[in-house]
Amino acid sequence: MGQYHFFRHFKTITKHRHQVIRHCFKAGIGFQGLFHDLSKYSPSEFIVGAKYYQGSRSPNEGEREDYGYSKAWIHHKGRNRHHFEYWMDYNPKTEKLSPVKMPKRYVIEMFCDRVAAGKIYNGSGYRDDSPLKYFNGAKKRRLENQMIHPETSAQLEYLLKMLARYGEKRTFAFLRAWGKGVVQIKIGGKKENTKFF
Repeated sequence: MGQYHFFRHFKTITKHRHQVIRHCFKAGIGFQGLFHDLSKYSPSEFIVGAKYYQGSRSPNEGEREDYGYSKAWIHHKGRNRHHFEYWMDYNPKTEKLSPVKMPKRYVIEMFCDRVAAGKIYNGSGYRDDSPLKYFNGAKKRRLENQMIHPETSAQLEYLLKMLARYGEKRTFAFLRAWGKGVVQIKIGGKKENTKFF
């Protein structure tokens, strides 16, 4: 990891960010999407990203392998509300850090982020079930360690299953309706209840 890949890292994060912005517009949160992951261009994240750039996975993984943790990730998750790790707070009842249920608009952005990341890292191998497979790979650990609020996890899983089963067009139509508070929509001849939680 001795060589820095500034241009490659810039190209990857910018490609990802633009994909997320496109998804956010499709999901009805376009303005919010314009601000997605801007902290990745800050020196705290960008320099580490260039140092550990691999192209096939997050550079944060490389930093973790060297130090046992990632300073860039700690910086990133503390500034970007679309990460469930942002939504942790001290619970006076349990006297521990506990996950907080994410607001709907950040769940939608998190979905857009995961789909875009799947497309960037999987390239031509991406399929609509790729984000669900990635999510399921660590689901048990996330819930057992109380890293994500159970309702947030269920919402994201529901959306990823919808994507895997019905594809982007139907899922983004659902997201637009859910974001606006529409109770029920008809997509492809089937009624979908958006009040699933």
